[in-house]
Amino acid sequence: MSDELASGLRELAQDAETPPSVSGAEIRLRAVRRRRRRFRWTAVTVAGACAAASLALVVALNPTGGDREDRPSPAASPTAPPSSPSPAAPDATVDLSRRMLTVAGRELPISSGSVRYPTAGGRMMVVSKDSVKALPMFAGKYLEKVAWVIGLRAADGTTNFVGTLMADEKAPGNYDITTGWIGLRRADALWLYKQLEPGAVIEIRGAATPTPAVDLSPSATEGTVLPGGTGGAVTSPGRTADSPVPSVSATPSVAAVPAE
Repeated sequence: MSDELASGLRELAQDAETPPSVSGAEIRLRAVRRRRRRFRWTAVTVAGACAAASLALVVALNPTGGDREDRPSPAASPTAPPSSPSPAAPDATVDLSRRMLTVAGRELPISSGSVRYPTAGGRMMVVSKDSVKALPMFAGKYLEKVAWVIGLRAADGTTNFVGTLMADEKAPGNYDITTGWIGLRRADALWLYKQLEPGAVIEIRGAATPTPAVDLSPSATEGTVLPGGTGGAVTSPGRTADSPVPSVSATPSVAAVPAE
């Protein structure tokens, strides 16, 4: 292309060029505005998509349409109270109404406290064992040597004993003559003495059946010589002065544990 042609084309282009209607600053401002509009549109589009996804999730998790009026709130649902642990089964039980002590599947007849001196009920623990121990027989004023005695203690500190009722071996299983402790026949007392160890639990239940025919009062103990009375010999209720006194070993053997 010749120089004359090129020069002519440039002159023609300059003559046909239209000057811009706005300045350069206005052009840049318009570009900024367009970018802002695109950003807002993008944000609105993303927010709408998120809202649609959330609505779809709610519908999927609650197909009933969100109507919860017919369903109780979790806080209103009834809850069962916490169950307290039940106490362990006792090693032996005493049924005062039946006059029977049950241990290891064996039943031993007993005689408990008389009407004037009822035997206390509840759970008690074996805290001591004595081959011979003096226990009250008549209104707590007369002590008699009792063989194979098991000492008991309750949680509140109440004490009691189980031992041989040598004063009247016909009483166990038939009537109650003690001052509250539990009397057994000699053979049964020895067997129980070997069976229960310190820490074992005995539960005393029920109430003794009154036996009016057997009374520890002096007027009702006909033929019995009471402590300090006439007749010379000292015996216990249910045994006359002429009755032989069973022999009991005087050598004690004690095994005890502290009460809890």
